[in-house]
Amino acid sequence: MASVLVADDDIDIRNLVSYKLTQAGHEVTAVENGLAALKAVREHPVDLALLDVRMPGMSGLDVCRELRADAATRAVPVILLTARSQEIDVETGFAAGADDYMVKPFSPRELTSRVEAVLARLSR
Repeated sequence: MASVLVADDDIDIRNLVSYKLTQAGHEVTAVENGLAALKAVREHPVDLALLDVRMPGMSGLDVCRELRADAATRAVPVILLTARSQEIDVETGFAAGADDYMVKPFSPRELTSRVEAVLARLSR
């Protein structure tokens, strides 16, 4: 079982993602914005962070950059969730340090598969 952080300002998406990952056997911490995401990761290390790109205050991109800049959180894998699907948006996400990038709307099954794939790379 992995510890997963879910940060999304949309409560419906946050609840759906949390539910599916809990069903898959993961321990989920769900927060509503980027600042809460950083605080959660720093207080309770996680195995993976799922971050919405567009959140008020601090975006998922900014959170990802902060995680990468801190030696204590640098290795935490990040999957970005976003409605932005243009090539430049994807490039920006990976340039910020994301390990994967999922465009909304997404299939909960695909989300679970991608989470498992990223986690499997960690255990190698």
